[in-house]
Amino acid sequence: MGGLLIVDGSNLLFQMFYGMPARIIGKNGKPIQGTLGFIGALGKILKMVKPTHIAVLFDGECHNERKDLDPNYKANRPDYSEMPEEDTPFCQMPDIFRALALLKIPYGETSCCEADDWIAGYCKKYGDAMQVTVVSQDSDFFQLISDRVRILRYRGQNSVLCDRKYIQEKFGIEPEQYGDLKSLVGDTADNIRGADKIGPKTAAELLRQFGSLEGILSHIGDVKKPSVQASLIKNAERLRRNQSLIVLSGSDDLPFSLEDMAYRPDSRSTTQILQAIDLR
Repeated sequence: MGGLLIVDGSNLLFQMFYGMPARIIGKNGKPIQGTLGFIGALGKILKMVKPTHIAVLFDGECHNERKDLDPNYKANRPDYSEMPEEDTPFCQMPDIFRALALLKIPYGETSCCEADDWIAGYCKKYGDAMQVTVVSQDSDFFQLISDRVRILRYRGQNSVLCDRKYIQEKFGIEPEQYGDLKSLVGDTADNIRGADKIGPKTAAELLRQFGSLEGILSHIGDVKKPSVQASLIKNAERLRRNQSLIVLSGSDDLPFSLEDMAYRPDSRSTTQILQAIDLR
């Protein structure tokens, strides 16, 4: 595939931390299963994608403007501050950062937005000029898919590369409409409630007919099913707020230039990398 590889670092860390079969202990009794899984998965992803440029982006602890719009946004997430540090994925982030630095792979933590906004910014900035592959299980990124932007949902040999055809076949809409579809149906992962009586199939039908969420809300009188029409009228304000929460406009304040992200392959194995940062 080549091109620019953007890794949703927080998403991959959580996937590996909770996806490993058991806690794995490294040197000095330190848990390393998240780091081991992350570096191993990244190595396989690099072989799969063969990028010319790469960056790994993480969510930092910072003010979230989306919570200003809706205090319930992501309020369903666990409160990790109440857990023992060694039981959370965050305790292994410093080791992952050390491994990425060793591999000379640029990485960054957000300080003024979500990593999603950085990732969207890179897709919008470079997606017309080169192939961009985003690694994440987060379906919000489906809205960024274009002729040169693809989403890789990494699952080892069962990995799925999601492109425009994937969205068309799975949801019956274009990728550019996906944010509006989620605005209509909601997103349980982010604690965003959609409109009652509107599921994915109905939402897709409405988007095919009216083009966008705003197109639907501007022509509510043309919606044929009375229960759906009533739901749209009742929930119009929430749906517009949902759209503000879900649609990724992208950040212009990006941490790395294309030159910064030039990838230099490293042939060391996962074990050798862990040994080099004194975890094995």
